[in-house]
Amino acid sequence: MVKQIPIKHLACFSLLCSSVVSATERPNIIYIFTDQQTANAMSCAGNPDLHTPNLDRLAAAGVMFKNAYCTAPLSGPSRGAMFTGHYPDAVGLSVNGSIIPDSLQTKTLGTLVKSAGYDCAYGGKWHLPLLDVPDKEYGFDNIYQHSDDGLAEACIEYLSCEHKKPFFLVVSYDNPHNICEYARSQNLPYGNIDIPDMRDCPGLPANFAKNPYDADVIESEKRNNYNVYPTADFTPEDWRMYRYNYYRLVEKVDKEIGKIVDAIDKNSLWKNTVVIFSSDHGDGVGAHHWNQKSALYEEVINIPLIVTLPGKKNGGKVLPQLISNGIDLFASICEWTGAKMPESAAGKSFRKIVEEGNPQNPHQEYVITETRFDGSKTRGWVVRSKRYKYVLYDKGRYREQLFDMQHDRGEMRNLAMENTYGKELQKHRDILEKWMNTYNIRPSRTKLHDVPGKKIKNVQ
Repeated sequence: MVKQIPIKHLACFSLLCSSVVSATERPNIIYIFTDQQTANAMSCAGNPDLHTPNLDRLAAAGVMFKNAYCTAPLSGPSRGAMFTGHYPDAVGLSVNGSIIPDSLQTKTLGTLVKSAGYDCAYGGKWHLPLLDVPDKEYGFDNIYQHSDDGLAEACIEYLSCEHKKPFFLVVSYDNPHNICEYARSQNLPYGNIDIPDMRDCPGLPANFAKNPYDADVIESEKRNNYNVYPTADFTPEDWRMYRYNYYRLVEKVDKEIGKIVDAIDKNSLWKNTVVIFSSDHGDGVGAHHWNQKSALYEEVINIPLIVTLPGKKNGGKVLPQLISNGIDLFASICEWTGAKMPESAAGKSFRKIVEEGNPQNPHQEYVITETRFDGSKTRGWVVRSKRYKYVLYDKGRYREQLFDMQHDRGEMRNLAMENTYGKELQKHRDILEKWMNTYNIRPSRTKLHDVPGKKIKNVQ
């Protein structure tokens, strides 16, 4: 475990550095992200089952994206995309515990931004693969360990220093990830939540049931990995209690984020700071009887993304563009800081979209999310286009799914089972095949192509 370095030695580290570029020329960047927060788990997203006043403050001051997706719905792979700018499976980061490859060790987001003249500090959960980022590695000074307790205070001290150089501060919270311990009937790392009256618990989601043609591999994963999915025998009341605890954990981390937002206010940082809030992936929250991550349900892969610009430009706007919060986040921070983005990185910056604030401006025609189930070899992919969501798993019955995201965001009608949508189905198959070939995504088995109707070529 990385030894925690005293805050007082690191918080004002920038005072010891000569000024490479004036802090007024390029914006500071503060990236705050949580672990396992679905996009709908904010009151500013219209959810009446919780209250997140501090995330609401960020949304009122910034631009909120409705269609932001994680690059992979598992902590290590998702964070790998954020900090390398590459699709996880393309660079060997598709499972928890993977190590950033040697070829990218000096091309991480921290090293690139530091080389561009920024001070880079990291507090909280790293998970690539160590829980704490090693101090002075990957471009970051480690200002606080993996813990939600005390993280805000460490960041406040850092923000309260005078900085001669622009800074890039990453604030990485663990919650609402503690819902994993709750589902296993374990004590929660940062304190348990009082047991409520059942009538105070949220109701079941509208898509609580599974659609009739849901991929059967999902149920197989649940049965074969009780440690991750101990919910097979949950009653409706159990699921309501799960949802109650999940939302209280989101509220708990919202309170901590509020301390940092207060510090941004107090230190007058809004005028030259980009503040980004997101999460590494979501949680099933009972939709389709699912908890945790890995499955490609909307609740799992659609994550919050709020970007607050200097001067709070375009504050309160909600945009529909498709964003991949991993690879696109990498590209965006590189553009804002002037860091040189590696040619092999896959993302596209959303800076222009945020600064123009026009919902009609194009960004990406589609985004890709890939998965390898936690503790399993099962793989899957999503092609999310403007209207449709195509889902493909590498095996099993009904492994292919297509949903109309304008009329069926709850994913209850699998259009892949209807000939009427054959052209759309084929269009999305072709997109996925092209993506796999572009990024050299190897098939699940030698001489087999995972996309239906396609033939594998030149497999070594």
